Amino acid sequence: QVQLVESGGGMVQTGGSLRLSCAASGRTFNDMAWFRQAPGKEREFVAVHKWSSGGRNYADSVKGRFAISRDNAKNTMYLQMNSLKPEDTAVYYCAAGVYSTYWRDYDYWGQGTQVTVSS
Repeated sequence: QVQLVESGGGMVQTGGSLRLSCAASGRTFNDMAWFRQAPGKEREFVAVHKWSSGGRNYADSVKGRFAISRDNAKNTMYLQMNSLKPEDTAVYYCAAGVYSTYWRDYDYWGQGTQVTVSS
């Protein structure tokens, strides 16, 4: 049974940092990604990583502030979030299975972790 479990969310002030983790079990994935969804908004792409090439892609809104990384030995993906802004407030989801910026392309999802940035 494949599972993705996120952790590391919380509340932080503007300018602060958080590191999210996504632990996968049941199989390994070449492609893993982060998405987020704010209340009343569609789920949006944050970052994606391809293990075989090290390729990464980021949403323009997070470039230079967020960094996606992987530890294959632990079958875990991370999202280091720096210089956080109130508009980063959302539920953050990890996803796996394809290298895509479109959430509907993904079959595997975690349960989500809340990130709240206060001004």
